Amino acid sequence: MKNLIAVLMGGSSGEREISFLTGKACSKALKKKGYRVKEIDAKGNFVDKLKKLKPNLVFNALHGKFGEDGFVQSVLESLGVAYTHSGVLSSSLAMDKELSRIIFKKSNIKVPKYFLFKNNLQRNLNKTIKTKKIKFPVVIKPVNEGSSLGVYICKNKKQLIRNHNKLKKKYNQILVEQYIPGKEIQVAVMNKKALGAIELIPSREFYDYTAKYSSKAKTKHIMPARLSEKKYKEVLLLAKRAHKILRCRGITRSDFRYFEEKFYLLEINTQPGMTKLSLVPEIANYCGIKFEDLVIWMINDASSSR
Repeated sequence: MKNLIAVLMGGSSGEREISFLTGKACSKALKKKGYRVKEIDAKGNFVDKLKKLKPNLVFNALHGKFGEDGFVQSVLESLGVAYTHSGVLSSSLAMDKELSRIIFKKSNIKVPKYFLFKNNLQRNLNKTIKTKKIKFPVVIKPVNEGSSLGVYICKNKKQLIRNHNKLKKKYNQILVEQYIPGKEIQVAVMNKKALGAIELIPSREFYDYTAKYSSKAKTKHIMPARLSEKKYKEVLLLAKRAHKILRCRGITRSDFRYFEEKFYLLEINTQPGMTKLSLVPEIANYCGIKFEDLVIWMINDASSSR
């Protein structure tokens, strides 16, 4: 019998439901390959469950806060157990949209014009937009959420005020950025190698939470992305650089906007979804890597010091 693997899923973030979908899919793949698997909901005192179980390694299928922001990674490091995906520092930097953008800008990777808004006074928000020379439409979002949770496109001041009032009830820091039109391009990186780039055409306003996880949203996936050979290679290189700059491990997915011959990096995801609608498995499959083989590669890549 092969090693015992604990699959951490669920958790307490806004992406709890999606984490279960990822975890169940990966758990099924591992069982199919002959591994002993124990599924653990990372909510409440899950650390004691891990200590008692003493797994050979942990497959981290968590998404969002506490799952991909360095928290659970630090717990696993302290336990000395091998785990998948990126480590503490890489995870926390990637999850923080402001810090990661500061790093990307210094590395000459284009990001949308933005600022971090910490003051909840509405008049100061409008004033700062003018000062930063950002024009409508703008995008506002929490600085440390995933799966497009809390993301709004605001075409005017009225929409900005309404959506800002929604966010400030839950979040202290809000990222405000210039909306970049154009193609939505996402790139998967595996083992420091860019696998490929996929183009998304959402039927909704943008590739939001519903577009990501509901088949009813009818988002069109174009693999490979419709780019010239030169531009295709360029976006692969940018994703690979972003992965390397943050010292990510395992698999990542970088999200770009392509407008007027330029790529703008929106964010890098250190724990991309592994559901039937997820992009990384789709890109990997196009490259000849089956889902089960992708999951096995991830556990073979696991370590206790990431």
